[in-house]
Amino acid sequence: MAIFWRLLGFLRPHKVGVWASLLFAMAAMGFTVAIPALTGAVVTAIQDGDADKVRTFGLYILGAAFGRWILTVIRRLIAGRVSLGVEFDLRQRVYTHLQGLELGFFDRQQTGQLMSRATVDLQAVRFFLGYGLIFITQSALTIVFTAVAMFVIDPALAAVSLIPVPFVVWIAFRYGRIARPAQQEVQQRLAETTAEAEETIGGVRIVKAFAREDRQQARFEHAVSRVFAQSMYATRLRAFYQPLIGFLPQLGLALLLVVGGTQVINGSMSLGHFTAFYTYLVTLLGPMRMLGMALGMAQRAVASGARLFEILDREPRITTPAGAPPLPDGAGRVELRGVTLDFDPERGTAPALRDVDLTVEAGTTIALVGGTGSGKTSLVALLPRLYDPTAGAVLIDGADVREVDIDALRADIAVVDDDPFLFSATVRENIAYARPDATDEEIERAARRAQAAEFIERLPDGYDTRVGERGLTLSGGQRQRVAIARALLAEPRILVLDDATSAVDASTEQQIKLALREAMQGRTTFIIAHRLSTIALADEIAVLEDGELVCHGTHDELLEHNALYREIVEKGLPDQVFLNRKPAEPEVAGL
Repeated sequence: MAIFWRLLGFLRPHKVGVWASLLFAMAAMGFTVAIPALTGAVVTAIQDGDADKVRTFGLYILGAAFGRWILTVIRRLIAGRVSLGVEFDLRQRVYTHLQGLELGFFDRQQTGQLMSRATVDLQAVRFFLGYGLIFITQSALTIVFTAVAMFVIDPALAAVSLIPVPFVVWIAFRYGRIARPAQQEVQQRLAETTAEAEETIGGVRIVKAFAREDRQQARFEHAVSRVFAQSMYATRLRAFYQPLIGFLPQLGLALLLVVGGTQVINGSMSLGHFTAFYTYLVTLLGPMRMLGMALGMAQRAVASGARLFEILDREPRITTPAGAPPLPDGAGRVELRGVTLDFDPERGTAPALRDVDLTVEAGTTIALVGGTGSGKTSLVALLPRLYDPTAGAVLIDGADVREVDIDALRADIAVVDDDPFLFSATVRENIAYARPDATDEEIERAARRAQAAEFIERLPDGYDTRVGERGLTLSGGQRQRVAIARALLAEPRILVLDDATSAVDASTEQQIKLALREAMQGRTTFIIAHRLSTIALADEIAVLEDGELVCHGTHDELLEHNALYREIVEKGLPDQVFLNRKPAEPEVAGL
């Protein structure tokens, strides 16, 4: 019930519409209850041979039916607006909350699961709050109003006719208790199926490259079969309980026909009262059936609500302290003090970084070198607070990054990944993502600095060419150059290049490096590189191994004092010319 009451809280901003809808529903029910009484009066008038009363009551019935129709139309319009308003609010709240969660949350979630909760589960909640709740209320009001009218006409016959009602209510709530976990499992399996489909579509190039369509089809069929099996269980529950809820009121109708019919024959009840009674009981059949369906809808909404609240109740773990200032003025001096980073300490996994002490002076370009999994990307992820260290502190220009405004911090840091992400938008919009207020001239200048202008101008619509989802209509090298242009447009205090030239050929790499050397002038830059030619851009080199900083210095110092770095250099012999350059011979390095 706690989840149910929390779901009702989403109606608070729409309480005027909810109350208006309920009032119109009550008014419509008033007309509904009046129609059987008027029908009984018509039958009595027919028996009495009073044609005027027959016509009069006939017009009353017509007016009541018309009034109910108008009120129902208005009520449905208001309920529809409430439903769509709840959907709008919920979508905004879920999306805003997801945006506020730290990167670590998404590392542990499947995209398809999150998408299912934000679509399928949200739809179930909004449909119940907008329509199902009104259906339940309207059904309950119909039962109450009709029962009162029946007791007014003949209390004894009403008691006999309504004997099945308590059993209907009890069975409906029993069905609800059994159906809720079953429906919740259906929603979970639907989310798993969505995740499977999303993963297959996202990795369709790999699927086709390895001709693994049959394997993915089998996985998807397994997921769908799980949904089918659980849905069949929920369907069996529904197939048993809902017809039972519809059957029980028929017992009351049978009792009415036997007892009431006998009274009419004996002359203790008029045919008009019997007709009114019969019509009232028939009026109850629909709401009782609807009550079962609406309760099923409520159980689906509660199951979906529980899944939504799992997200909404997850508090962000990386937030801006109240009244936090921006980064202090400075040129980008970075200091890591005893930094340890453990992504999942509860599971006892090895830390990604262990007790790292590193100082990078402002304006310095430092290359982070090490094998796969050594902690290079984890280290630079600490700078914009994509993660917080488990122990130690990260300082930029003397300020602990946990104590400054997070938006201002990230505005001063630009990152270019080895697999850059582009949005399904124009090239211009993708570059301007770093600074939406940038002029066209600034965007084009950033593209030229990233050696991207030439290929952009050859595109069908130039800078206004739309790239596909994730930028897949561009080559890997083109995507990287657009991403570099985006980073350069931000004019950051600190630039992070995570193997940013990995997808370009040697000629393009040298062109980009010319641009990067210009962009890195006077700016603190972290380069994560596997090519020795890229390491050549750095003033200093830091070598990491198994999450530990094993050495830090210049190329010559590390060659002399560190065996691991010497091994890296020896394995990169084709690029040694870039490492063994002399300041007076930059042309040899092609820089």
